[in-house]
Amino acid sequence: MFDRYMICEETVRNVTEGGTVTGFQFGARIAYYRGLGLSMVESLAVSVDGEVVPPGNIRFTVGTRTFTLAQMETEYEARWEFGDVATVTVLRPGGLAPGEHRIEFIEDLRIAYMPFPLKGRDSN
Repeated sequence: MFDRYMICEETVRNVTEGGTVTGFQFGARIAYYRGLGLSMVESLAVSVDGEVVPPGNIRFTVGTRTFTLAQMETEYEARWEFGDVATVTVLRPGGLAPGEHRIEFIEDLRIAYMPFPLKGRDSN
């Protein structure tokens, strides 16, 4: 629905922990016109320059809470509201090298009244 607005391009940056670059992150918006509980986010996928990131290397932060994709499956209290910018963190030693990269972000959302998942796809 709002695919072209999913990735907040100005938020892409490397993540440094203890002086070591451990990955990168970006802000993400939901591709639906309403908010959803995290358990209704069927899947999130990220690829960088055509290389698919393993799901176990993706973390999702909404508000002050961070989840693995597996934890999101059974999270019934936290919500991703329309307009809220969540943070997607990718664990990747060295993060993103300097220069331009193509990041693709895919959301599969389970909508209660739709018989199939809503798929959002954005890239920058």
